Amino acid sequence: MGFPEVRMRRLRRNAAIRNMVAETRLMADDFILPLFACPGERVRAPIAAMPGVYRSSIDGLLETCGEAVDAGVGAVLLFGIPDAKDDEGRSGYAEDGIVQRAIAAIKRRFNDLYVITDVCNCEYTTHGHCGPLVNGEVANDATLDILALQALSHARAGCDMVAPSDMMDGRVKRIRAQLDSAGFELLPILSYAVKYASAFYGPFREAAGSAPAFGDRRGYQMDPRNGNEALREVHLDIDEGADMVMVKPALSYLDVVRRIRETSTVPVAAYNVSGEYSMVKAAADRGWIDGKAVMMEILTSIKRAGAQAIITYHAVEAAKLLAVGR
Repeated sequence: MGFPEVRMRRLRRNAAIRNMVAETRLMADDFILPLFACPGERVRAPIAAMPGVYRSSIDGLLETCGEAVDAGVGAVLLFGIPDAKDDEGRSGYAEDGIVQRAIAAIKRRFNDLYVITDVCNCEYTTHGHCGPLVNGEVANDATLDILALQALSHARAGCDMVAPSDMMDGRVKRIRAQLDSAGFELLPILSYAVKYASAFYGPFREAAGSAPAFGDRRGYQMDPRNGNEALREVHLDIDEGADMVMVKPALSYLDVVRRIRETSTVPVAAYNVSGEYSMVKAAADRGWIDGKAVMMEILTSIKRAGAQAIITYHAVEAAKLLAVGR
């Protein structure tokens, strides 16, 4: 049976019926808000390439967390901007490091806010790469011990989940063993299992001060041309103990999100990264697009592709729109 008996427009005539039959529904609980913690007091430094996003001292982070909680956002992802860097990133696992102190402060004020921590070395090394260098290359196995120490320091500070983002081979296994041996066997790992060497990270590198001093990260992050490789990465990380996996970036890799969701035995997250955010904000600022509408369409597409959690700088703004039925 086809037209005229079948008319697809019947179920699109007004908002009530469209909402009734909608296949994908965004919720504030879907969102994880990234935050940049920096030293000092009363610091709220705007990031030029990311309007509305700031590097914040801990007091400022607490204000932002309060806004997130009020909007219904239940989780944050912490990145740190340290006082000092070295060739190996030792400040990343210091007990009094910026992320460690931020975790403790957030959990004291907002015990029910779920705190996820990025585990990587690029913010903490003088050269901006994700581990110590040997002959100009990141030393994979030496990096694993540093990552494990960093994850353990976050666990001891009180985080709810660790998220290794470095793309070193074997890091999930090493972190899992470190956490378990220290009594944190219930702390989950969200692996950046599928992290592409993407041009969409530019604004983030301004925010975190993590741009490589030389070269690039294509030797350890994934080639954007590959999809089957993503499935291998995911299954390896699950075998090593990952409780969730992530695809980063989101928009250019929605096909990968879908493939992983269809084959993965663990929940799937996607990172709506800085470049994706900045393009929307820049075009909206120039009046070229309806920024709010495009934002919601993008987030819906990520969930429709199969992401069960969406890391996004739009989190609070989107949650507020959802609360008023937009």
